[in-house]
Amino acid sequence: EETLVDLVRACMGRRDPATVPGLSFMHDGRVVTNPGRPLIEDLDTLPFPAYHLVEDSVSNYHFTMMAGRDTVYLVFEGGRGCDHRCSFCTQWNHWGGCWRTKSPKRIAAEVEHLHDDVGGQFLWLTDDNFNYAHRAEGIYEALHGRPITQDLMMFWQVRTDDVAANPDLVAKMRAVGNYWVLIGAESADPESLEAFAKGTRVSDTGRCIDVLRESDVFTQAMWVIGSRHDTHESIERLRDFSQSLGPKLNIYTALTPFPGTRCYQEAKAKGWIENDNWADYDMVHAVMPTETLARNEVQGELYRCYKRQYGNWGRNLVGLFSRNRLERTMYRHMAGQSVLRRLRELV
Repeated sequence: EETLVDLVRACMGRRDPATVPGLSFMHDGRVVTNPGRPLIEDLDTLPFPAYHLVEDSVSNYHFTMMAGRDTVYLVFEGGRGCDHRCSFCTQWNHWGGCWRTKSPKRIAAEVEHLHDDVGGQFLWLTDDNFNYAHRAEGIYEALHGRPITQDLMMFWQVRTDDVAANPDLVAKMRAVGNYWVLIGAESADPESLEAFAKGTRVSDTGRCIDVLRESDVFTQAMWVIGSRHDTHESIERLRDFSQSLGPKLNIYTALTPFPGTRCYQEAKAKGWIENDNWADYDMVHAVMPTETLARNEVQGELYRCYKRQYGNWGRNLVGLFSRNRLERTMYRHMAGQSVLRRLRELV
């Protein structure tokens, strides 16, 4: 925020952009990177985002699969960065390897503002790691008893070990509106978790999903295939493991070496990257082989992951009539999309 304001002032005053800390720009065909700007230490000093500038159109924003067509969907920020060091993740490096959070009081005030003044009903906390251990109790105390928690759904992203170690806090956050959680499960293989520098154990994933299920929290598990040691057999074990745990939703991704990550540095240095088209760096297209699988074989395994997940008609039917509102909404949305696709094919 401070860099943008400084840049605007520099442009208005015809000042050289090279004097603006924290800015990178093109000059004479090359990238110029200025010295960095210190991070904002106290995030509570930031004003609320200017939601009033979009208030006339905010009712048009929906995340239909997650919350339905008529539920107003908004995103908000409770903190920045991450103090973990996952090898494939861009975020901890982008934010300087540290984690900063707004105070529980500020987070609760922003949630209330989004609900009461902007009309938000489904709120996505954009933080890369919610961090139950360090702030859930405070956020619960700040939100508990406010009427908004009876008419609000919130979604956030967590680490499996954090959930596994804090079941009481998970239940408390469910009581104040946390209905959907994304977990970074990543792998069923300890060797892959170590290569990813996750700092979690396979057993954490099972315990995590049990804790979330006990609190009736919709669980979305994220998995990564295509690590260096992956084989057809190891990916099949991951499919079996992920299905046996029974999260409401499994999302499978191909290991993608994003620039700025340790994964990219190693893959680039060792010549593993076979696709330099940035349009394919979407975690859906495989851009690297493994030690034993060609790139197209990794792609085929990813397809089989999704076929296993969504090709189970029994599970799909159960999901359509689930007592869990979010699960029911998601499966009905997917069923509707499938019908529309078939109708288009007939035209």
